[in-house]
Amino acid sequence: MEIASEAKDNAASSFQLQQSPPQAEPMWKIILVAAIAAGVQFGWALQLSLLTPYVQLLGIPHAWAAIIWLCGPISGLLVQPIVGYYSDHCTSKFGQRRPFIGSGAGLVAVAVFLIGFAADLGHAAGDSLGKGPKPRAITVFVVGFWILDVANNMGHVGHFWLTYRAKMREKMSTANALFSFFMAVGNVLGYAAGSYTHLYKVFPFSKTKACDLYCANLKSCFFISVALLLTMTILALTLVRETTTVAAPKQPTTVKKGKIPVFGELFGALKDLPRTMWILMLVTCLNWVAWFPFLLFDTDWMGKEVYGGNVGTKLYDQGVRAGALGLMINSIVLGFASLGVQFLAHRPRQVKKLWGAVNFLLAVCLAMTVLITKLAERGRPSTGATESPLVGIKVGALALFAVLGIPLAVTYIIPFALASIFSSNSGSGQGLSLGVLNLAIVIPQMVVSVASGPWNQLFGGGNLPAFVLGAAAAAVSGILSLVMLPSPPDDVATKAAVGGFH
Repeated sequence: MEIASEAKDNAASSFQLQQSPPQAEPMWKIILVAAIAAGVQFGWALQLSLLTPYVQLLGIPHAWAAIIWLCGPISGLLVQPIVGYYSDHCTSKFGQRRPFIGSGAGLVAVAVFLIGFAADLGHAAGDSLGKGPKPRAITVFVVGFWILDVANNMGHVGHFWLTYRAKMREKMSTANALFSFFMAVGNVLGYAAGSYTHLYKVFPFSKTKACDLYCANLKSCFFISVALLLTMTILALTLVRETTTVAAPKQPTTVKKGKIPVFGELFGALKDLPRTMWILMLVTCLNWVAWFPFLLFDTDWMGKEVYGGNVGTKLYDQGVRAGALGLMINSIVLGFASLGVQFLAHRPRQVKKLWGAVNFLLAVCLAMTVLITKLAERGRPSTGATESPLVGIKVGALALFAVLGIPLAVTYIIPFALASIFSSNSGSGQGLSLGVLNLAIVIPQMVVSVASGPWNQLFGGGNLPAFVLGAAAAAVSGILSLVMLPSPPDDVATKAAVGGFH
């Protein structure tokens, strides 16, 4: 999942490198490069809203569906630092960043083909057309899914290039704002596409004997995603020139062949990490234990618990589409809330209070999923759901998605702003501190990916057990934020980083 793209940019370049500053580029060129983020984020939005339900349609049990998402935190932890390191030292005649951006976009096209046509390829290889497990389609899908996550993380090297081309101080904040804007555009477009049920009619060939309406809509969404990404990437790589300036260390260093210094520095920094950073990592870790189950299963919750459908039924499909609509609303609220968070980030003493408060808000929202589920169950006949839930239930669920946009905006910004402050106060490098903070994000995601399915099964299945555990983690995170996290001094100016998912 895309996590703190700017923080990772800094982490990937954390070893001390010097480059001759480039001349400032015209604003239209910066906009073109920033627009790549819309194509990347469109794909992330489709992954988050549609792929957990789809893997269950292919026959992967709900208890094990989350394990596929291990690729997000693993690729986020490994791919971006590796790509950042090698692109910093790339001497290709095509430029430092171009080969990686272009390769990432090409891999996205391959991955989308594998995911979209997994059912067709599986059937051609011998899978049955019934509702049972489709092992060959699952294999193709998993390979495509992992390639897609790796490729999307490679695409984020575009932000390295963006900030490099906007190196002049007066354009840096504008570049970050544009990158954030296009991420929001990609989110909204992706979730909107995921919520529309007749998109397959634009690509009538997408519906086949092995690929039903849900599969055809998914396939069509990814066609649009890859078209958008390839268009933005080709325009940026064609129209924006890049001057190759290979990074050179300040002092001669000996690096063993095959070794990437950033990993040694990253884990070595844990030894001398100040207490404030350990507290920040603990609060961040609990915050992501709270968030990740909902982000994995929000549309599945809408299809099963709210709409009362079983995987593969019309009601379940309607619930998943409603969940995608909720995620689109969530992204809009997140965008506006981010403006307020950016303003409060310039008042450092309010930052930890804000984070503590929204963690309690997150806990309440996750607990409300239980209430909404019980109300939806009460409104259904004893024989089972035959139609969508009452309007009030649907409005309540969508309102929950909207409200969650506020704590999500804080999660994307405040931890990285605090990491910058604490690292500056302690004299440690900001890049390394932000990279270390990323460990407190990806490790909980790995744990949740592996443990959430069995945890849900332990309490009877469904999605609520993981959501309730998330509510408890959010409450503890809020308490620790208010009680243990130190307040930054008033005279510290913070420049909040922009976050996202992997």
